[in-house]
Amino acid sequence: MRQRKTRRTNGRLMRNVGMGMLLYFAYNQLKKGLRFMKMEGKVVVISGGSRGLGFVLAKELAKKGASVCLLARDKEELQRAQNQIQFEVPTAEVIYQVCDSTNPRQTLTAMERCFEHFRRIDVVINNAGVITVSPYENLSAADFEESLKVHFWASYNITEAARPFLKATGGGRIVNISSIGGKVPVMHLSSYCTGKFALVGYSRSIRPELLKDNIYVTTVCPGLMRTGSVDHAQFRGQHSKEYSWFALADSIPLLTMSAERAARKIIEAMQAGQAEINISLPTKVAIAVQGIAPELTADFMAVANLLMPSAPVFSELKKGSESHSAVAPSVLTKLTNDAAIRNNEKRI
Repeated sequence: MRQRKTRRTNGRLMRNVGMGMLLYFAYNQLKKGLRFMKMEGKVVVISGGSRGLGFVLAKELAKKGASVCLLARDKEELQRAQNQIQFEVPTAEVIYQVCDSTNPRQTLTAMERCFEHFRRIDVVINNAGVITVSPYENLSAADFEESLKVHFWASYNITEAARPFLKATGGGRIVNISSIGGKVPVMHLSSYCTGKFALVGYSRSIRPELLKDNIYVTTVCPGLMRTGSVDHAQFRGQHSKEYSWFALADSIPLLTMSAERAARKIIEAMQAGQAEINISLPTKVAIAVQGIAPELTADFMAVANLLMPSAPVFSELKKGSESHSAVAPSVLTKLTNDAAIRNNEKRI
């Protein structure tokens, strides 16, 4: 008798849990449908838009009918990006503004000019980034300050400059491109991770407060992407060895994702107004393990760190393009090399 009663109770519990999950799924689907943003006629501002992921995002958005304003510091790169997007998508309207988004005044001026041109702003994508690969012992305070300036403060400047224009348009989207390095600490990337962790915290915390203005904030944490940006990365320590492991890791097919595929997933999440998206299976697994077993993750990273290049007594800062070796670039890094040409990371 008691067993039958227990089975009935368990059965009701399972049915209620199942019904709850079904209702939650239906609610989420309905919510996504109601807040879905079509891109035709919309205006998107992208920082770091002249090359790499920002450039690919601009192309994909242009194909969907959006007008795009590219922000970056290099005028020549911006012009090449504008020309290439308009060549591939002849119907696209693409403008650019030379802007250092770590400078609040320049950022506000760029946003004002974009609004003056299009008379609206619907989406801003905070994509500008900098990466310094180095043993911790060779990093300086300036490396950490630069990471925070580019990843956090630049995103803050753009968000604050754009908010009045988004509100004037009736709401919109803010997309903050963080990284797996914003959730899982990675050896030899401590300054980069510091900036990206700050961006995740900022992005998550402002979403609930900006919803009252119909502004949806999406936090994006991709894993390794084949953007082709390795020559623009910065290196300290044993430069050639640091460059080689970074370039090789960036070219492994199953571990990395093409920038084009990542861009499409980011745009889908932005259109649906999702709170957060972690891109690629390895990224999702790493984040889950970090959350469940942070001690295990830390121990694994410590062991992996023993295989990394050691720190010399003194190390100057060099770009990836100054740190080539027999290993990279080579046939082993072909996927990254091809992406660099495709994504405006190097001249052809």
